[in-house]
Amino acid sequence: MNEWLKKVTAKAKEMWSKWKPIQKVILFGIIIIVIIAIVASVRLSAKPVTVRLFNAPVTDSTSLTKILDRLSQENVNAYITESGYISVDDDKTARQMREILISENLVPSSVDPWAGFYDRSWSTTDADQNVKLKNTIQKQLKQHIESIAEIQLADVNIVLPENQLFTADQNPVTASVIIKTTPMSSLLSDKKRVQGIQRLILSAVEGLKEENLIITDVDGNQVNDFEGMADLERVGVIEKQQKLIRKQEVELRARILKALQKTFGEDRCRDMNVAIEMDMSQKTSESKEFSPIQIKADNPDTPYDDSEYRDYLPRSSQTVTKEWQGTGYNPEGPAGVEGQTPPVYSDMSTVIGRSTETGVVQNNELNEKTTQEISSPKIDKISVSVNLDGKWKKVKDDNGNLVIKDGAIQREYTPVSDEQKAEAVRLIQGAIGYNRERGDRVEVTNIPYDRDDEFEAEDAEYFAAIQRKRTILLVLIAIVVVLVGFILFRVISREMERRRREREARLLAEQQAARERALWEAKDDGMEVTMSVEETRRMELQENAISMAKEHPEDVAMLIRTWLMEE
Repeated sequence: MNEWLKKVTAKAKEMWSKWKPIQKVILFGIIIIVIIAIVASVRLSAKPVTVRLFNAPVTDSTSLTKILDRLSQENVNAYITESGYISVDDDKTARQMREILISENLVPSSVDPWAGFYDRSWSTTDADQNVKLKNTIQKQLKQHIESIAEIQLADVNIVLPENQLFTADQNPVTASVIIKTTPMSSLLSDKKRVQGIQRLILSAVEGLKEENLIITDVDGNQVNDFEGMADLERVGVIEKQQKLIRKQEVELRARILKALQKTFGEDRCRDMNVAIEMDMSQKTSESKEFSPIQIKADNPDTPYDDSEYRDYLPRSSQTVTKEWQGTGYNPEGPAGVEGQTPPVYSDMSTVIGRSTETGVVQNNELNEKTTQEISSPKIDKISVSVNLDGKWKKVKDDNGNLVIKDGAIQREYTPVSDEQKAEAVRLIQGAIGYNRERGDRVEVTNIPYDRDDEFEAEDAEYFAAIQRKRTILLVLIAIVVVLVGFILFRVISREMERRRREREARLLAEQQAARERALWEAKDDGMEVTMSVEETRRMELQENAISMAKEHPEDVAMLIRTWLMEE
């Protein structure tokens, strides 16, 4: 390989030396053009390819702003041209965002979200175009529905009937969609999301109505029957209401129980029941109130109230006076018919009289206040019951020892006083906002808790502690006895060993004295005495020890003391 590279390099150098300057310039030019072409292709390939969200421009600024805000909430990069076209990064994102915008009714009416999804050729027939249109819509709907989160598979079937001459003979457009969701998904039970899928399908198929669209799950259960879901929604509302009531009961119970446990202790206040009855219906009430008109405000510098009020204030008045003078009027009915006027008044028909009528009409101003109030929900009644335990005290004798009776510790019970129960009732009433007119009820009882198991455990622990003390005391006594016996044994054994050593030393001294005496006697008799090797060695050791003791008495004393301590 190296030889081939060397040959190629040598050949290139040879050719380069033979080339003319114009040829070299041309070579450099070709290399530069190739580099520029490579850089341009890299830049063009690196340019992001976007997909249009709609094949029609969005000209309404308000709709455009709403769409861009919704895309920004989903963290989607949007590109807008000057003419109003909106583009996103890829086709999958475009399908997802298109489904969201359609489900939330954010697509302007002037934009067809499905425009451009199918093409029609001049060479195809109407039947081919209809089939192509249906297949395209089904395919796009399938892709859009499957792009929704929690949907694994979607099967879309659309029936586009042939156009009839008369409207009465025209069959409606129908569609059926089967949706398979992921495990543990709640999409098909969410009414809002199902309605979004339904709007998506209705906007994709021209002429399709809600009553002709069936959306089911894989088990064949229809999920877009919103009228049939009314009962389920009602059950869901009731569950939410009950959950709200339970939440308030738990919060109220925890707050009151905490306050009582701080006063009486956790062991004496364990149980509390709180029941809240609430009216969940929505009510609207309107009230009208009339109040007097203030003429003069109260002077704060005076010690009394000198304000002035009036029940009403005249706004306008009108006085009307009517005066009449002439003969009396006697109505007798139609001509030719005898009148029905009594004779007394008939005789006065020719009497001349005078009448004056005066009336005053006055408009008064009042302070009027109208209040409208919508109340929901409303607490109808609160019931609270709590049980407080008394105090248990262990009985002791005059010496301060616990009194044991029938194999158990004797105890006395002190119940909760009526004053304490009354104070607890007032505390609870203040915590719940007690309202007697509402029917609220608070009960505080004093029922002793069953503490047999607790007392048995305390008694067992008490007697076990006494037994442990006795056992420890006996063990300590046994240890002391063993130690004393061991010390006596050591003392006696050392004394016996000392006596044995003294006896042996005495015997050795007597034997040594006897030998020395025998030697001296033999020497005096002129006898020649021969000592054994052992005796000679013993004599030398003895002389050395004596000389050592004379020269180093302290070391010898230390050595003897060490021997005695070891023994």
